[in-house]
Amino acid sequence: MGGDIEKVRTVGRYFVEIWKAAGMDLRNVKFLWASDEIIKHSEEYWSMVIDVARKNTLDRITRCGQIMGRNEKDSQFASQIIYPCMQCTDIFFLKADICQLGMDQRKVNMLAREYSDDIKRKDKPIIISHHMLSGLNNQKMSKSDPDFAIFMEDTKEDVERKIKKAVCPPNSLEENPVWDYVKSVVWEAKGYFFLQRRDGENMKYVSREELGKDYVDGKIHFGDLKMSVAAHINELLEPVRRHFEEDPYAKKLLELVKSFRVTK
Repeated sequence: MGGDIEKVRTVGRYFVEIWKAAGMDLRNVKFLWASDEIIKHSEEYWSMVIDVARKNTLDRITRCGQIMGRNEKDSQFASQIIYPCMQCTDIFFLKADICQLGMDQRKVNMLAREYSDDIKRKDKPIIISHHMLSGLNNQKMSKSDPDFAIFMEDTKEDVERKIKKAVCPPNSLEENPVWDYVKSVVWEAKGYFFLQRRDGENMKYVSREELGKDYVDGKIHFGDLKMSVAAHINELLEPVRRHFEEDPYAKKLLELVKSFRVTK
């Protein structure tokens, strides 16, 4: 977003609409803008940011640089050194007992636990690091190639095209992004998998292990697995698509977010 706070807020509002459309119960949820909270409590917040920085070496903070997608020290801006200190502070500032983030943020989460030792805090934040989907080309997802990731507003045709061209090695679950979508998205959402076959009998699997074994044993063609994954994902995305098509506010947000997309 290029540091543009209004764009960041627009994307935040877009996320809220996605969560709403996906069925999240928002009755007991309150969304806060971090920038507003920091301004309200600036002395407390920035004092802790500085303290985190004082208690850690530059090398330790730099190792957290991966959370911003950068590993090369020479190409990092000073803001990218400050950022891990801020994110570490956020955990304490929000009084978070449990921190649920992706594996890419594990290093900064561990920084927070180490900082707990530094300040003699007995109750360290509990870190739950979630699995991250690989790109459909079996590489890290890239901003420059949106075809190797599924977006929440993708059309039915988008999903089918992306899954069709995805890497899916026959008879193997290793380094198989299509299988990753099966176990991490479809199965988590539904608890079963309905296999559609172009030639042969369709089958409903209620055991993920059995589904995986049948694929490894060659009883399931990779084309049928892809077709079935696309069908399941489209079913999951349909309420989201409908919301962004029918709700004028959500539709306008989506148009704005699409205009922000980085392509390099």
